[in-house]
Amino acid sequence: MPADADELGRLILEVFRLNGRLLARGDEIVGPIGLTSARWQVLGAIARPKAGRTVALIAREAGVARQGVQRIVNELVRDGLVAFRDNPQHRKAQLVVLTGKGADAYDAADRLRRDWIGALAVDFQSADIARAVEVLAALREGL
Repeated sequence: MPADADELGRLILEVFRLNGRLLARGDEIVGPIGLTSARWQVLGAIARPKAGRTVALIAREAGVARQGVQRIVNELVRDGLVAFRDNPQHRKAQLVVLTGKGADAYDAADRLRRDWIGALAVDFQSADIARAVEVLAALREGL
């Protein structure tokens, strides 16, 4: 039987609440190494491809405003964690790349993340996690 608006609304509300808790806990975890959840998220988006990403692409993939990502990137540049590089594909949209200091900060945050999430993971079954990912991905695609 298909879900109704109230059922889906409860799921969406729970996702909002979860997001708030994840951001707060993330701030607690990476705060001691000089990061926030937002800065950690942007560093992660930059770290994955190794070749750099544009601010617009980071924002689009995260589903957030480009201006917010630009503000965070500017802070990260100021702190020496990322740098701008020429983009061979586009003259105006520079690539954002990690510096050595940024790679070290991201690696430290990732070690903390693995410990944190590893401790949470023991309370769940793999099949339940896979199904939850499917449902949330389908909801995201529907939006």
